[in-house]
Formats: sequence, structure tokens, C-alpha cells
Amino acid sequence: MKSNVRNLVYVALFIVLITIGAKVVIPIPVCPFTLQLLFTTLAGLVLGPVYGGISVLCYIVLGLIGVPVFATGGGFGYVLQPTFGYLAGFAAGAFLTGLIAGKNRESCSFLRLLAANFAGLLVVYLMGIVYFWLIKTFYIGNPIGFKALILYCFVLAVPGDIVLCVVAAILSKKLLPILKANDFIESEAQK
Repeated sequence: MKSNVRNLVYVALFIVLITIGAKVVIPIPVCPFTLQLLFTTLAGLVLGPVYGGISVLCYIVLGLIGVPVFATGGGFGYVLQPTFGYLAGFAAGAFLTGLIAGKNRESCSFLRLLAANFAGLLVVYLMGIVYFWLIKTFYIGNPIGFKALILYCFVLAVPGDIVLCVVAAILSKKLLPILKANDFIESEAQK
């Protein structure tokens, strides 16, 4: 029972962190980016695939019902924005990141954590690019060519996200053993 409450608290914490990350816009020329990916990736690494994915899904649901948690607000209309695929990709990416990191995430090597982050990033971009193309082509009626799609939806955006993947691996390598130790101490105190 206590671990379920703790997991729900962690889920809520990551919803808040992802929301804050969405509001922190780093103004890079051509393609500004937010810190959402950092916190969605950390959700997968710290909470594991299920609770990490749930935290991102809850964040998305909050935004879709109108709570202004997304970078530019909230509301169901976000589903029709070309960039919504990246938001959906965050949930799948968090799940995959946690899955690859495994059950013993606190003892993972830095390289395994980084590989998990890059796998999650790949899912985010695949879903984001495909969704962007579908909305631009079939809903907006303004198709985008393959070269332009890759340039604007991947090449210009991915360098900052690669840095965020490295930062998430570094942070999780430091945080996971501490969180594991605190959980162990808490369970020992209950005996």
C-alpha cells in the first residue's frame, strides 16, 4: 500500500516536472526547444516503464482536457496540431526508456541508460515526424516534402534533444542509487 502511494506521488511529481519543462523554452536560433524531453525521459528511467509512461499519459490527458500544461496552453485542439505526435511520442518514449533500462536501473551502466534514452528519443521522433506529415498532408492540406520534413522535424531539432538525453543519463545515474537506498532504508525501518 505504501509503495503504491509513493509511486502515485512520483507520478504526480513528474507531471509537474514535465509541465515546468514545457514552459522552459530555450531560444536556440531556427528551432527553439523545451525541457519536456528531459523530464519525460527521466520519468521512464526513474519510475520504470509503467509508471513513467503513466506519468506522461496523465500529463497529456491534463493538457487535452484544457489544463494549460503544454508549451502553448492546453485543450483538445492540440490533437490537430502537427506537433502533437511528439507529445504522444513522449509517452511511448518514456515507456521504452524504462523498459530498456530494466528492473535494476540503479545498477545500470551509464552507456545502457544512454542507449535507453536514445531509443526513447527515436520513438519520439518517429511518432512526431509521421504525425506531423499526416496532419500537414491530410488535415491542413499543405503537404510537406520528405527533405523539408526531415530537415525541420529532425535535423534542426535533434541536437538539443541529444544533449538532453546525455543530461538525463547523467542525472539518473546519480539519482537512481539514492532513490533505491532511500527505499531500502524506509522498508528496513518498517520491520
